[in-house]
Amino acid sequence: ERQQSCYYWLSSAEGIMYVGEVRIAEDSDFALLKVLLTRGDGWTQEFSSGMTKVWTRQAENSHFRMIRLKTVFPDVPADTLYDVLHDPVFRKTWDKHMLSSCELGVLNPNNDLSYYALHCPAPLKNRDFVLQRSWLQTPQEYYIINHSVFHRDFPNKKGFVRGLSHLTGFLITPLDKGCSLGYVAHSDPGGQLPVWVTNKLSTILAPKMVKKLHKACINYNSWKNLHNPNHKPWLYPEQISGKRIVISDCVKPDSVTSGDSTPDEDESTLSENDLSCQLDMISADAE
Repeated sequence: ERQQSCYYWLSSAEGIMYVGEVRIAEDSDFALLKVLLTRGDGWTQEFSSGMTKVWTRQAENSHFRMIRLKTVFPDVPADTLYDVLHDPVFRKTWDKHMLSSCELGVLNPNNDLSYYALHCPAPLKNRDFVLQRSWLQTPQEYYIINHSVFHRDFPNKKGFVRGLSHLTGFLITPLDKGCSLGYVAHSDPGGQLPVWVTNKLSTILAPKMVKKLHKACINYNSWKNLHNPNHKPWLYPEQISGKRIVISDCVKPDSVTSGDSTPDEDESTLSENDLSCQLDMISADAE
């Protein structure tokens, strides 16, 4: 319970960003990610293969479990992995779940807002997110975190269930050979999905994501050399061209609720048998 108390102490005392809050990330926001990745108590290991391990733990005020993944890419420099996670144009070549993505604007050179829509395997409905993303680069580590926010230009859309990211983060650490990657996610997929489906699906999809991410890293430099090789606004703030975010556009009206779905996107009638069969197929594909 030491980590649990530390998690809530950080959340309350240091002002960790909550869903809907739009502000420039502080050191404490990034520190929480490192706490979750370095403390061992409270986590249950769910998956282990090679250098990749996945754990889950119960989260406060949520039925959806927090997920943690750690792995090592011995043949990928830390700065390459950092670029791959940032580069929105390259992402279209390797993130096959992504249906669309766009930047909404910037708060400062290390904080922006974006929209992300992703395909979910049938019989699940597609999801979308409005996110504030924040990043920090130090001589020892690279951090990227996000959480869900509201923006008036991107209300709930027909055909999508609006998901919520309480905290999603990547911590990249350079090694003598390659780098290590730590990943934490605490998300609510919205809609009417049974909790057990989301908790199981996250432990299946996280290792699959790592495999795709590693392959993308191997291909990145040759791709980038042919696609505007000097354009990296996440490293060079003078290249940022996005508009400045207006905070008043990010205040959610009382009539809007997160995690909503229209009747066409309702998943509450899906049978447990159908869901179990689909999860088994996804799991087999992951092996």
